[in-house]
Amino acid sequence: MRRRRGAVGLTAFGLLVCVSGCGLTSGSPMVDDVRPGTVGAGLPLKGAQLTVTSKEFTEQLVLGQILGLVFEAAGANVLDRTGIQGSIGAREAVKGGDADVMYEYTGTAWITYLGHSKPITDPKKQWEAVRTADAANGISWLPPATLNNTYALAMNKANQKKYGTRTLSDVAALSKKDPSAVTLCVAPEFASRDDGAPGMEKAYGMKIRPANIAKMDSGIIYTQVSGGSSCTYGEVFTTDGRIKAMSLVVMEDDKRFFPNYNAAPEVNTETLRKYPAITGLLAPVTAKLSNEVARELNAKVDVDGEDPHAVAKEWLVTEGFIKDG
Repeated sequence: MRRRRGAVGLTAFGLLVCVSGCGLTSGSPMVDDVRPGTVGAGLPLKGAQLTVTSKEFTEQLVLGQILGLVFEAAGANVLDRTGIQGSIGAREAVKGGDADVMYEYTGTAWITYLGHSKPITDPKKQWEAVRTADAANGISWLPPATLNNTYALAMNKANQKKYGTRTLSDVAALSKKDPSAVTLCVAPEFASRDDGAPGMEKAYGMKIRPANIAKMDSGIIYTQVSGGSSCTYGEVFTTDGRIKAMSLVVMEDDKRFFPNYNAAPEVNTETLRKYPAITGLLAPVTAKLSNEVARELNAKVDVDGEDPHAVAKEWLVTEGFIKDG
């Protein structure tokens, strides 16, 4: 899975290129034979022309397909413009009306788009602050999921049984009691960011030897942590499918140090005024999206090689939100 932070430094020229070349003026109609389940009864979007979008990494692709399928089942004609490279392109599509809705992350909006350097530790208050601030940009935020795609430390089950840590406070205590036991595999960026390892160490009072921190590509971290010999703990993203596939144990961020990146529907305000039923359609679906659900869906794509659209449809049908055929 790819993160959504890399767009912070996009230049005006880069944004212009993205707007003209990131799929904002193209797309494919969604033509699924789906009908209402527990959502969409009465076809409240019958005849609506709606465009869904997303960023290009796995989780976003699945979430974008979920949106489109729900709208189809409610009677809308849906254009699929998912998979836009980078955060800003998809955001601008919704803001400018080239797309109607996407799932976005509260932390991304607060830090990247709205320019705040300090995140809000309470997830609900973070969402409320984003919702209020973004109203001026013509964007409406619907209630968020518990799905929180943020940083975490994880370890394999054998090491978890050996050391008994379940929270980052436990890891901090272990780092003082047995410094050699706390070895980290992290991406270079995480090793230097204030909201990465340095800030985490400060917030939790960890004592980690510099020699005990190995920097590597984020994709390698999961296999190294799974093996358990190169490092006891590794930087992971909380909704990554490899956590489930490799049976890793995620340490609870009990002091809420890492920023909240809860997924929530971000809707063009004019679209929402025209089709207010969108709020009720998405509320129960979003409420069902948790870290555990995200890991399962992401693993089906990244580990099992399934198509994001098929994964989204299977989940919606299994949960009873929509019916197939």
